[in-house]
Amino acid sequence: MSDSFKIASSAGEYAVRIGSADAVGPATIVLCDQFFAPAYQAQGLNVIGIEATEAAKSLDRMGDIIIAMREFGANRKTRLLAVGGGVIQDIATFVASVYMRGLAWDYLPTTLLGMADSCIGGKSSINVGAYKNLVGNFYPPHTVVIDMAFAATLNTEQRVAGLCEAVKICFAHTGGAFDDYLAMDPQPHGTAEQLRDVVRLSLLTKRWFIEIDEHDKKERLLLNYGHTFGHAIESACDFVIPHGIAVGIGVLASLHFARLNQHYAAPPQRVRQMESYMTRLLANLPQLPGWIPRVAVGDLMRRFEADKKHSASHYAVIVPDAQGQLMRMELEKNDASRAMLQQAFDAALAQAATCGAA
Repeated sequence: MSDSFKIASSAGEYAVRIGSADAVGPATIVLCDQFFAPAYQAQGLNVIGIEATEAAKSLDRMGDIIIAMREFGANRKTRLLAVGGGVIQDIATFVASVYMRGLAWDYLPTTLLGMADSCIGGKSSINVGAYKNLVGNFYPPHTVVIDMAFAATLNTEQRVAGLCEAVKICFAHTGGAFDDYLAMDPQPHGTAEQLRDVVRLSLLTKRWFIEIDEHDKKERLLLNYGHTFGHAIESACDFVIPHGIAVGIGVLASLHFARLNQHYAAPPQRVRQMESYMTRLLANLPQLPGWIPRVAVGDLMRRFEADKKHSASHYAVIVPDAQGQLMRMELEKNDASRAMLQQAFDAALAQAATCGAA
């Protein structure tokens, strides 16, 4: 499989390259994780450093970033370079799309989650008040360059988070991607070369979803697998549990929900494989049993209810069917549904706490 490929989008093709960060073109302004700001400032570049927390991608913070760009003299010919993980990507996508009605930007992801998942697809997700990812748009970068040297700097927690998202993408596909992923048996302590193979497989698998359904109307919705449960978990603990790991626990919650909702008499092989791999992955986090009690269990359903994917009368959830393939189902909003969803949350959190204690 190639280390260089293109993604088709309504805004035009954009390129993805797995290689050296030196391949990124010249930038007028660098918008980056604060960690990288001194290095870019030392090169004499205009730098906007951001502390990459969940609060940073709030809508009320976007004005300050846009003003900083204006004070650096940004215009329609400005080239923006974004360097960092998912928070930086969300911010860069949003501000690049709205500044003077849009300017060109490039992206250098520095987390495994960013490399294996969010760097393609062109989505921004911005928080408004207490509501996570309530606003956003589609505005892909001109070029994505993935430098696996950054993977060597990541701790176990960050690697687990990225692998949770990568396996989710492969599981969502009906072809052989999940089998290919399991054959690699990716682990957080793998080499940069092993992680490179995971990134390549994950992105080429995700490319199918975003090219066939760029704007999240049908097939791409399956990539929300684990997210509706996961978003509730991360917000109910005030984001103590990182996004990718919350999604991993959300995957387990969806499996418990499928069982409770009697989608199958016995879990199909794909489901058993996914559960086994996810629990082994989460077992690499000895801090997980200490995080789980931080989740306000009584607040989970309120957080779940706030998800933008639900309708006025039904919850939208992504769950495996009797063959272990993902499906989107709508669940009537009533007391029975809420009780079942709460049971799924409780079972997944208990299972995750056991994983981390293993």
